[in-house]
Amino acid sequence: MTAIERRSGAAPAEHMATTIDDTPRVVFWHRQLPPLSAEPVGEHTVEAVSRRVPFTFARDDEEWARCYADLMAQAQVRLEQEIARLGGHYAHVRHEVISARHDHVTGEVWLYGRFDYLLYLEPRPLP
Repeated sequence: MTAIERRSGAAPAEHMATTIDDTPRVVFWHRQLPPLSAEPVGEHTVEAVSRRVPFTFARDDEEWARCYADLMAQAQVRLEQEIARLGGHYAHVRHEVISARHDHVTGEVWLYGRFDYLLYLEPRPLP
């Protein structure tokens, strides 16, 4: 059960997109679209960071790939938290900016991401 379901009750099954493991999808990336019945209610931004790694970082190396995967997992968690906090049902990520950050004192590098998204609500059924 997702945080959205615990907080506000599950949306009708015909309105929920699902992932491969049959959990309701609440975050939609770029060309993926939320259900047609959902109504956009506002634009928002979240930020996320990956874990820090030693300063031996190149875009095409294995460590970069692990940091990117970690960044995207953190972004997914942050988006789900914001959907719940704002009382929405779905987020459609429309734009992202990802950059490397460095700490020369500690010799570490990590990825930073800013994700712009549109928050959607499922309309309430009429009584």
